[in-house]
Parts: sequence; structure tokens; C-alpha cells
Amino acid sequence: MLSLALGVLVSGTSLASDVRLLGGERDTLVGFFIGTVIQAHLVAVFFRSHGNPAIRRLYPIRFLVVPIVLWLAIVVSPWIAVASTVVATFWDVWHSGAQTFGFARIYERNAGTPPELGRRLDFWLQQLLYAGPILAGATLMDHVDSFSKFDEIGVALFTSVPARVQSHHRELTFAVLAIGSVLVVAYVITYWRLAKRGDWKPPWLKIWLVASTGFVSLYTWGFNSWGQAFLIMNLFHGVQYLALVWAMEGKRIAALIGLGKYPSLALGLYLGSVVAYGFGVQALSPDITTLWAITMVVSLMHFWYDAFIWSVRRAQV
Repeated sequence: MLSLALGVLVSGTSLASDVRLLGGERDTLVGFFIGTVIQAHLVAVFFRSHGNPAIRRLYPIRFLVVPIVLWLAIVVSPWIAVASTVVATFWDVWHSGAQTFGFARIYERNAGTPPELGRRLDFWLQQLLYAGPILAGATLMDHVDSFSKFDEIGVALFTSVPARVQSHHRELTFAVLAIGSVLVVAYVITYWRLAKRGDWKPPWLKIWLVASTGFVSLYTWGFNSWGQAFLIMNLFHGVQYLALVWAMEGKRIAALIGLGKYPSLALGLYLGSVVAYGFGVQALSPDITTLWAITMVVSLMHFWYDAFIWSVRRAQV
């Protein structure tokens, strides 16, 4: 809700309208700011995946081999490079819904709910609340526009995707409304029955999380009334993630850099390091393929790693 308020406040101001040049990129100050936050939260995953020995030992190939192979593939193959940007765009949507799901399950765990109770319903509800307004709303074309990059490498098959999607936008809207309505009704009925039997105690933090995220997603992705959908949605997502990494890994990070007795200073260095990376990515020219490929690897690994390094069921959180 605070992110929504910020988006409303900056809408129509010079911060959101005046285009500036930074490095090889042209964007508004709002664009550079949210781009930095996005890239900062993406790279923060490595404090968990590679910086936590207990997690790192579980998946050595995924953490050490796959990133190198993917980087080489992106550098060598223009087709893979373009495909990776399309995959990242839509994986980001899926991943963002999954993050809200993860927080919801942490709140359930804290309230004493068994890890499997309502888990599948929670997952699909969060995907509906995040992806549904995109598919049915005003920002759909902003997401599918990434397919147009295939035109740069002469692959006509995928360049027609945006036009095809736009021609079926009406049908997508009705489909999302129909499926979403059924899912929301089923969700409410299921949890109402569980609560009535005494099997579930409503955790107020989860209810506020789901309700506020659903409202902001619907209003922002669906209507984009203020033209700041990407700022609003990515700001709260990034801040939540940076906070989660510090909450789970803060003591380990502080001990690693010899600041166990100075947690505030360690927090500053943690945030400073990821923000520096994020700002560097924003100033990076996309023509420098080898460095740009690193940013794509970081993005894709972030989406992938998050699926298995924050497991409530395995008591990793």
C-alpha cells in the first residue's frame, strides 16, 4: 500500500517524465531508481544460495555449474540471448506470485498451521492475484512486447506474438475473470470450513498480506491508472525480498565480514553492495554482451533458486 501511495505521488512529476542519460541508458529518475531496486534484489539471492554453506552443499551443480554454462550459452548464441529476456519477463511474473505465497506460508507456519494444509490453494491464489490482472488488464502488452526482440535476430515466428495476444485480449480477460472467480470462492469456502472445524486459525498478517497485495495488483496491473505499475509492483516486491534475506542471513553475513558485533554496519554494507550492483547494471551498456549476459544469469538464477532455497516444508525458514 505504501508503494501504491509512492506511485501516486510521483505520477506526473518530473521524476517520472523527464528522460535522462546514464551510461548507455536513457530513462527517468523513477525508472533508474526502480531498475536499481530490481537488480539489487535479484543479486541478493546469492547471499542465501552461495553464502549459506548448509544450502550451498545441497545443490552444488545448480549453484556452481549451471550459471557458467548459461552465461556461455547467452554469450555464444544470439537466439538464446533473446530467448532469455523473454523467459525472464514471464518467469518474473510467476516468481513474484510465488514470493507472496512464500511469505503467506511463513505466516501460516508461525500461526501453527501444518505446512501442507491449504498449501496448493494458497499457491494458485497468489498466482491469480499477481498474474491475473496482467493477463486481463492494461499492462499485458508491456509484458508480451519482449517477443519483438526476436525481430533483431530474424526470427519472424515469435515477433507476431504481441499482435496475436492483443487480438485475443478480450477473451483472456473473460477467461481470467471466470477462472479467478471460481478460485476465490473455492478458497474462501475451504478456509471457512477449516476455521469452523478448528483446524485453522486465521493469521492476521497473512490476511493483510494477501488482501493488500491482491488489491494493489488488481488496481495497478489491471488499470495502471497512474502509469507507474512497474514502480509500484516491483518496489514492494524488492523491499520484501531484501528484508527476507537480511532476516534469514543477516547474522551470517555480519559474521562473514567480521562485523558480528556491529549488525547495523553489516546491514549497511549488505544493502550498499547489492544497490551498487543494481546501479551498475542500470548504467551498463547492453552492447557489452559479456557483462550483460551476467545480469541475465543473475536474473534467471534468482527466479530458479527461490523455488527451492526457502522451503517452509523442509524447515529451511
